[in-house]
Amino acid sequence: MSTSSHGDAVARLRELATSAGLERVSILAWRDLDDPEAGGSEVHAANVAERWAEAGIDITMRTSFAAGHPQVSHRDGYRVIRKAGRYMVFPRAAFTEMMGWHGGRDGLVEIWNGMPFFSPLWSRTPHVTWFHHVHAEMWNMTLPPRLATAGRLLEARIAPKCYRRTPIVTLSESSKRDLVDDLGFADRMVRVVPPGIDPRFTPGGARSPRPLVVAVGRLVPVKRFEVLIPILVELKRRVPDLEAVIVGEGYRREDLEAQIRDADAEAWLTLPGRIDDAALVDLYRRAWVLASVSSGEGWGMTITEAAACGTPAVATRITGHVDAIVEGETGLLGDDPAQVTDALERVVRDPDLRHRLSEAARAHAERFTWEATAEGTLRALAEDARRRRGAPHPH
Repeated sequence: MSTSSHGDAVARLRELATSAGLERVSILAWRDLDDPEAGGSEVHAANVAERWAEAGIDITMRTSFAAGHPQVSHRDGYRVIRKAGRYMVFPRAAFTEMMGWHGGRDGLVEIWNGMPFFSPLWSRTPHVTWFHHVHAEMWNMTLPPRLATAGRLLEARIAPKCYRRTPIVTLSESSKRDLVDDLGFADRMVRVVPPGIDPRFTPGGARSPRPLVVAVGRLVPVKRFEVLIPILVELKRRVPDLEAVIVGEGYRREDLEAQIRDADAEAWLTLPGRIDDAALVDLYRRAWVLASVSSGEGWGMTITEAAACGTPAVATRITGHVDAIVEGETGLLGDDPAQVTDALERVVRDPDLRHRLSEAARAHAERFTWEATAEGTLRALAEDARRRRGAPHPH
């Protein structure tokens, strides 16, 4: 985005906030961007908060404690308060917001990431809830059976009743369908605002001389890297000079390393851990294709990051992925591991297909900016503010 376009975007945000009386906004989040387990949700929140702060809104993000980081700090123009553990952050953050201990607010954003803060029960200020995707079977992947059952019940039956009149912002049309069809939210109350892409993700450099498949994400069950590894092993059997890299960190690392050793794949399949931004951009640019076999996503931000670098994707046909990929144009989708394997082989073996997908992926990715994401989400909050005041919408 050019300097003038960015300036125009900031001006629109400032005008939108001023017209709705949104001078101070609180954001409630489970995790902070500095948390070791931060993922796409935290990247999304940080980018929106940064742009709102640049527009002159006083932003406070309330989240859980992050090891090695102070309880209170400032980042990119907004304040971050990190207090309480993974589960106690929900009641403590709600209570401190009710009491106004961190200062007053004109608006509230709740990020519902599995466990809600139940903001409609205690907040009387304008507010919206960001709900990236329904967790559904993901509860079973991360919690013991009884807790998983409780989590599913809370998400599907109990909590939605509290949010019927709350504007919901989600990332994709497929996520919206899940929220409406599975959780019973009213269609008119759910707004789709896709995530943006950082300007650093651009084409450049040279492709790897050997076929290179890249996957990026936290090493946790929902990303299903334990499913991707056998796919890559089979692909290696078909494409002998294949190389693969899985970027990310998480508590499943030791299990995945053992799986790679057992497959005798250490020479060509690597897990470098978390890498810096420049190295990630370089890896996207060198890759022939990005792979994702997640079981649940709100969008699939790594898909559009790679696309912005001119790299197409092959992914599972799930909520989020079906929006991040225009099937047959910017990438391919598969319903099961066998289909994903076949699709990866097609992209790796066919240079004409790979070139066509690459060009279309890059063009498609140009549609998504964090400025547009920040404006779309602020507009939802501003509309709720005007609705509560009974003020007309500006023309």
